[in-house]
Amino acid sequence: MESRNELDVFRQHLKKNHMRYTPEREQIIREIFSTHDHFDVESLYLRMRQKGLTISKASIYRIIPLLVDAELISEVYYEDGHMHYEHIFGHEHHCHMRCTRCRRIEEFTDPRLHLIEQELGERFGFQVKGHNMEVYGLCGECRQSES
Repeated sequence: MESRNELDVFRQHLKKNHMRYTPEREQIIREIFSTHDHFDVESLYLRMRQKGLTISKASIYRIIPLLVDAELISEVYYEDGHMHYEHIFGHEHHCHMRCTRCRRIEEFTDPRLHLIEQELGERFGFQVKGHNMEVYGLCGECRQSES
C-alpha cells in the first residue's frame, strides 16, 4: 500500500475541488507540520517570518479552512479572540484538558469516550464521524497556588 504524506493528501484535496497547489501553500503546510505545537494564525505567521519566509497572513487565513476540510488540521480551542489549531494527519485522535489560568494543555485519550460516542450515535440515529472534547479548569499546580 502506498504511503501518503500531508502534501499528497492536500494535493489530492485541491485537485478534487479544482483548486491550484502553489509553492506558498506548500510552505505553509510544511511549517505547520514541522512542529507538534498548537498554533494560531498569528503565531504561524510570526514563525514563518522569523525564518525569512515571505508569506501573507491572508494566505494563511485562506489555507486554514482548506486544511480543516482535508482533515489535515483541526480546530482545538478558541482563546483570546481567535481559534487555535493542531495538525492531526497521521496522529491518533485525542482530546484536551486546558488550564484557564496558566494555559497548560494536556492531551489525553480514553477508550470509554469511543463507547459513549457510539452509544449516543445509536440513541439519536447519528452516523458519528468523531468528536472534539475540551475539558477546562485549573491544573494541579494552579490549584495549589490558590491554597
